[in-house]
Amino acid sequence: MKRIHLFEFEDQTWFPSFLRNYVTDFLQFLSNKAKVYQSVVPEINQALKQTNSTKIIDLGSGSGGGLLWLATELKKENADLQIVLTDLYPNETAFNNAAKLLPYFTYLNQPVNATSVPETLKGFRTMFLSFHHFKPEQGVQILQNAVNSNQPIGIFEIQDRSVPSIIAMLLSPISVLFTTPFIKPFSLFRLLFTYIIPIIPIIVLWDGVVSSLRTYSVEEMQQLIKSVENNENFLWQIEKKKAKMGFVIYTIGIPKKQNSL
Repeated sequence: MKRIHLFEFEDQTWFPSFLRNYVTDFLQFLSNKAKVYQSVVPEINQALKQTNSTKIIDLGSGSGGGLLWLATELKKENADLQIVLTDLYPNETAFNNAAKLLPYFTYLNQPVNATSVPETLKGFRTMFLSFHHFKPEQGVQILQNAVNSNQPIGIFEIQDRSVPSIIAMLLSPISVLFTTPFIKPFSLFRLLFTYIIPIIPIIVLWDGVVSSLRTYSVEEMQQLIKSVENNENFLWQIEKKKAKMGFVIYTIGIPKKQNSL
């Protein structure tokens, strides 16, 4: 199936921030409960060790994604690990809650564009369930920026353009209805826009299907990397790895010449 870059509500500047936060809160809750990135813990640990990284710079963090659970696993082998949450549309409430829950989390409340990361943010860049938001030319810019800055990068997606993945997205509103009462912080408005005026389930349904249609395959990621100048200065690992529940498509790029991170 050819990649189709339809619009997602979350990407629109006019989309109300409180609704965007409710949607990303759901994604964060589900990702952590399902431990969707469990299968790639060894690969992330290896990348951190290879680059001597003690800091993860997470791009497009949303409400924290699956990083809350994942961080506790990574800490077992990376005692000094620090994680910085960033986003083009920062969810400061969610970021602050993550920092309170896990003291090795910090965040930036100003927008950070993944295509042009500030030079002051040095560390292992990660993108969990966010790279598909970018068109091919923007994806190349993200990879190029990492190469130009000589900073390692890891990109992780948990859906693809297959029929089973799209069916799973079609069923996602059911997950929204069942999980909403357990998402923290509790909000009456969250309940209102889930059960009475069901905007959140509709947005999750649309954006979920579109996310599947937007996701890059292993072969497409390889083609993007070929468009990056000086890509040969990095070691690239691109794979679709099976997980207990589904799979993870990941791309990890590590500089051949290491900086102190």
